[in-house]
Amino acid sequence: MVAGRALHFVFKIADRPKNINFFREILGMKLNSSIVWNANSAMTLPNWFTLLKLYVKNIFLGKVFSAYVKQDRAKAFNVVLRHEEFDEGCKAACNGPYGGKWSKTMIGYGSEDNHFVVELTYNYGIRNDFLGFYIQSSEALERAKSAGLPVKEEGDKFLIKSPDGYKFYLTNKPQPGDKGEHLYKKAFCKKFKDPVQKVALASSNLEKSIKYWRDLTGIKVFEKGDKFVSLAFAEDQARLVLKDIGGPVDHAKAYGRIAFSCPSEELKPTEALMKEKGQTILTPYTSLDTPGKKTVEVVILADP
Repeated sequence: MVAGRALHFVFKIADRPKNINFFREILGMKLNSSIVWNANSAMTLPNWFTLLKLYVKNIFLGKVFSAYVKQDRAKAFNVVLRHEEFDEGCKAACNGPYGGKWSKTMIGYGSEDNHFVVELTYNYGIRNDFLGFYIQSSEALERAKSAGLPVKEEGDKFLIKSPDGYKFYLTNKPQPGDKGEHLYKKAFCKKFKDPVQKVALASSNLEKSIKYWRDLTGIKVFEKGDKFVSLAFAEDQARLVLKDIGGPVDHAKAYGRIAFSCPSEELKPTEALMKEKGQTILTPYTSLDTPGKKTVEVVILADP
């Protein structure tokens, strides 16, 4: 794999409203389209007439289209990058090894095109574990403290946990601006920076993991220690950090996973290389039709 970019990390969640509220109100992730839900039932888009009225109203007021929509009996109003509902399990196991109804919610600090974002999958009646999600945002830290969340200082980072117990490490520095905001600034700014710095995952054999990622996927090693390695396809991308935990990794059933993008013509050669090297292929090359989006071609691999 020559060209690539880290796209998102998948979390399996047990309580969707609480989790989306955490990502939105505490971490302050960017919000683009309106979604309304009632508890953990299926989300629904507000009717188009309501959206049109809000849109026209905000044009006359000279404001950006508001993300809040009122609807009777809705228990929460939140905004996400993208939300999709499915009646049956994903053929690429996006929702884990489950065949029933599930949903996918994308949320992040900006567009999926240039930010590392989060995918929340909810299976209507489950979860997983990983080592940590690292974000630079003194604003998120202040919101966590104001909300009364337990905040634990660990070195130069501050640890908070999501409603499902996932660990988020916050760096107490101002949150970087949106990569997609004021594109004309690119001519004057050296670099846009994503608030998401890295995702840390467990490794049972660090040297074996390094050989897999570096030699077979083409990802670059940016930093290496006795018990960790930091990887990315480019310097300005969110890092994948692998940490040696000195024992077996328990993925459970509903494990999370990290997604990368690459040119479509590189997928089949990558799959062929993995087959040649005797590596595990969870989902062979397939196409996934996504409502409202271009069909996505994927190959899902499992590292050692």
